[in-house]
Amino acid sequence: NRSWFRLVFALASLVLFTVGLVVSAVAADHHVVSIVGEQFLLDGVALQAGRAFQGKTVEGLLFNSRMIQGIFDDANATTRHLWNYPDGSSFNATRNTLEFIAAMPAWKADGLLGFTVGMQGGCPYGYCPKGQPWIVGAFNPDGSIRPTYLARLKMILDAADGLGMVPIVQMFYPGQARRFVGEDAVWRACNASVDFLLSTGHRNFLVEVANECNAQPLPILRPPGVAQLIENVQRRSAAAGTRFLVGTSFTGGRVPDDRVVKASDFVLLHGNKQQPPNIVRVVQETRKLPSFAAQPKPITFNEDDDYNFGSSCTADGNTTVCNMGAAISQYAGWGLFIGCTAANAGDYVHGYQCPPTNWSSNSTQLKRDFFAFLKKVTQG
Repeated sequence: NRSWFRLVFALASLVLFTVGLVVSAVAADHHVVSIVGEQFLLDGVALQAGRAFQGKTVEGLLFNSRMIQGIFDDANATTRHLWNYPDGSSFNATRNTLEFIAAMPAWKADGLLGFTVGMQGGCPYGYCPKGQPWIVGAFNPDGSIRPTYLARLKMILDAADGLGMVPIVQMFYPGQARRFVGEDAVWRACNASVDFLLSTGHRNFLVEVANECNAQPLPILRPPGVAQLIENVQRRSAAAGTRFLVGTSFTGGRVPDDRVVKASDFVLLHGNKQQPPNIVRVVQETRKLPSFAAQPKPITFNEDDDYNFGSSCTADGNTTVCNMGAAISQYAGWGLFIGCTAANAGDYVHGYQCPPTNWSSNSTQLKRDFFAFLKKVTQG
């Protein structure tokens, strides 16, 4: 309808104006993410260079949020109505991506440099039982690509490069990876994803091959098999002249397998349903792995549902009541995960994982608390 086209035009104009100003500053050059030791760098400079929080350095740490539904759509006609907007209008994937991009400058202003966006999305209710009926993601069951998803992903990657942000591109999500017709389809999807990412020309992103690999449905996506996919992405991208930085995540509280850490360029942990002492434990035990001791690398939580961001959230690993502070105390980055509840699912206000998603940083008190605390950690 006409109101929808007016909204798209307004959003597109806003995105082009806010992001375009930054893009013009970097001209034809792309931002480049790299790793030195346990630090992430952007264009050769450590993230949060020189910054400390309560005596703990945060230089080189990647603070992030799980914004997994940035290119979401549902191909199942029987479940699409679940994502309708509160006014009754149907979910629109382009609108969702444009609103995502429009929110990015505000995230960056408050210190959020990283976010995870998924090629197969994530649970649209935050936490899901087995047997998710919706059909979401950039891959067909045979591993071939759905071009419309990649077009939306490129829009986000273009905007992130213009702003100097570091997206984590997640390939495979357990709830949708079960749709692949065997492991050959996974390999086909993996190679097609690498080729697409190479075609964008961007070098500011990280690759998460599989979300919570130890909970994946196929052996090639689980340890130790997932190490082969990590190495495949590294080799295939390097052969084309741009070596991607690649890793995979594990479920909350799970110490990664040594073989997987050896293959990875960085370590992704999850803190869901964990208490601060367990955050400290999992980082410490990860550092004791033989592969990590031989080659230290950045450690980052990119999914955690702990929401304690008050004055008692400190960087003292012995006394802190918050997982973000516990991660900082162990020199690990940290990432927010906000799902939704049965009461607020689909309200276009709460959470960052529940379509239709409100991508703003201030639509709820929880979002405001997180970004205020993040700004204090990263900017003082």
